[in-house]
Amino acid sequence: MSTKVEQLPALDDHKKLPAENISEFLEKGHTLVKGVLSEEEIAAYRPVIVGAADRYNTEKRKLQDRDTYGKAFLQIMNLWQVDEDVKRFVLAKRMARIAADLMGVENVRLYHDQALFKEPGGGPTPWHQDQYYWPIDTNNTITMWMPLVDIDVEMGMLTFASNSFDKGAIFNHEISDESEVAFNEYVKAKQFPITRAQTMKAGDATWHRGFTIHQAPGNNSDKMREVMTVIYMADGARIADYKNEWQKSDHKKWLMDKPIGELIDSELNPRLL
Repeated sequence: MSTKVEQLPALDDHKKLPAENISEFLEKGHTLVKGVLSEEEIAAYRPVIVGAADRYNTEKRKLQDRDTYGKAFLQIMNLWQVDEDVKRFVLAKRMARIAADLMGVENVRLYHDQALFKEPGGGPTPWHQDQYYWPIDTNNTITMWMPLVDIDVEMGMLTFASNSFDKGAIFNHEISDESEVAFNEYVKAKQFPITRAQTMKAGDATWHRGFTIHQAPGNNSDKMREVMTVIYMADGARIADYKNEWQKSDHKKWLMDKPIGELIDSELNPRLL
């Protein structure tokens, strides 16, 4: 199924954020913004994103043959580079402005997008911090997590350790069984409140800082949990020296191997506002 770009609704208007979303984000490191896309808009973009994710998914193993990370979700990255329709969504000014307003910055750049589809019976996503993977010299980073279908807790709702975002990288663990154990003990010891929505409508979106600790339960429903994410960073960020092999890989993949210390401004990281 293909939708022509000119037929897709524009997503470049500015939707003013409720003050409570900004204050919650500043305090907790995450917030849920309802109705980022309308029912009509998400109905137009869902087949575009799902179709592209299906075409570019490279995971061929059966669910039972994968490790914990592989069971957590199907992950298809940077669809904006290979599909013009998805590009319209990923580079949309509406979501970029929300990201900038939450972080309190004038402009943002794209880090990358990723479709995260948790299959029926898919396993939990272990506790982790996104920015563990990113060689970026600012903590002003944010991930938008938008379901393309209505979801509830049975489908694998994103779950946050509130107020956990301001200590930088806690452990040297990628998403794994080890990160689940280590972060679980840490979250309990620090008594971070555990926060998750009971339901989200398609077109709602959560937003969380790069170092906010989060996870998701398994998908116990018979439906695919279709989620599209976009990662933004404050304009003016620079490439940091990598602290692990994952950051070294990200430096090459998403930052075009530009010299460490230089501004992040390559064609893979367009300014969005």
